[in-house]
Amino acid sequence: MIRFNDVSKIYHVGGVEVKALYHASMQIEDGEFVSIIGPSGSGKSTMMNIIGCLDMADEGQYLLDGQAIEEYTETELARIRNHKIGFIFQSFNLIGNMTAQENIELPLIYQKLPKSVRKERAEEALEKVRLKGRGLHKPNQLSGGQQQRVAIARAIAARPSIFLADEPTGNLDSSTGAEIMGLFHELHDAGSTIVLITHDSAVAGQASRSIHILDGQVKEEKL
Repeated sequence: MIRFNDVSKIYHVGGVEVKALYHASMQIEDGEFVSIIGPSGSGKSTMMNIIGCLDMADEGQYLLDGQAIEEYTETELARIRNHKIGFIFQSFNLIGNMTAQENIELPLIYQKLPKSVRKERAEEALEKVRLKGRGLHKPNQLSGGQQQRVAIARAIAARPSIFLADEPTGNLDSSTGAEIMGLFHELHDAGSTIVLITHDSAVAGQASRSIHILDGQVKEEKL
C-alpha cells in the first residue's frame, strides 16, 4: 500500500542544508498497524507529510497503491487526502466554535455527502469512540481525551482506509492515552491500516511493527 524507495527531503534553512529525510526506504502493507518512532527532529513528521500527500519528496519515489505519487493529478491527490487518509493530530485541530458533531461532519461536506448521511455517520462515529450524547458539546466543554476522541471520530466518519496519527497521545495523561490507543487497536482489528507517528517507545511498542527513524534515515525495522 505504502512504499518509500530511497526518498529524500532536504530543506535549506539560513544557508544550512537540513536532510529531513535522506535515502529513506520502507514499506507498509494494507491492514498493518505500524509505528514510526524517532526523537524530535528525526524526520518522522516529514515522513508523515509525504505519506499523507501533504508534501512531496525531493528525490526517490513514493508509491501509494502501487502508483508513484507524482503520477496522481492534483484532483486525485485531493481525493486521497479527503477519502483515503484519516488524519489525527496531537493538537486535535478541532474548530472551537463548532460542536463535536459539526467538527465530525466538516470533512464529509468536502466529500459532498447529503446532510442526512453526514448526520448518520457522525452519530455512528461518536458512538464508536464512546461519546454518544456529546455531539452538541463544543471543544472547550470537553476534556483533552474527549477532544482527541472527537478527532478520531472525525477521521472514522470519512471512512478512510489509512489512519495517519501524529503523536495522538502526546498531549494526554497516561490513562487517557491508553484509552486512545485502545481505540486504535479496535480500528486495526476492524481491518484498517494504522500508521502512528510517535517519540514514545511505549506507544510505538503497541503497534505490530515499528519503523525507527533518526537524522532522516530509517535505521531499522523490527518485525
